[in-house]
Amino acid sequence: MKKLLALVAVLLVAVLMTQTVPDRQAHKEAMLKAITAFVDEEASEKGFGDNVLTDIGKGVIVKTAEVALNTKLRVNNYYLFNTTYVRLKGKDQLLSVGVFGHVFTFDKEMLREKLQEALEGQEEALTEKEEAKLSAKELRRLKKEQRKQEKALEKERKRQEAALAKEKKRQEKEARRDAKRREKERQRLERAAEKARQNT
Repeated sequence: MKKLLALVAVLLVAVLMTQTVPDRQAHKEAMLKAITAFVDEEASEKGFGDNVLTDIGKGVIVKTAEVALNTKLRVNNYYLFNTTYVRLKGKDQLLSVGVFGHVFTFDKEMLREKLQEALEGQEEALTEKEEAKLSAKELRRLKKEQRKQEKALEKERKRQEAALAKEKKRQEKEARRDAKRREKERQRLERAAEKARQNT
């Protein structure tokens, strides 16, 4: 009886697993969410605040990842669960695992890097259907836009550095002025004290 119950339980779990395997879109959404989180963390760590340039830069990176997912992402279905991968240098690079309606992605930084490599690589030719979705012209436009935004971000970083250097110089100048004022005051007090001694 126990064996029968165990068998029924196993079968029920197997049926549940087959019915809750995430689809390709669920994998894409989970990976885009992970990449967006990584980009936000990276921008915060590098000191880029919330401004238009930063937002545009983030948008370009996420869009590039989305393009790679649309054109390069492949799905292996094992009925009870599935996995997604991209082909890099003749090997399949595992990106996520889907089971019980959930998608588990790997390291966010690795995920972004592998998608970027897949998009730039020539391991697989786009099918006619994929070419219709994403022309070479669109890829060039995205890469050009990404380079443009990277330059804009670099310009913003340099502007912030210049502003910090200018503020530092201002503080140093102010400190020198204060030192001169203190020195003058000290000399004035010394003269006053000397004069007082001479009068006594």
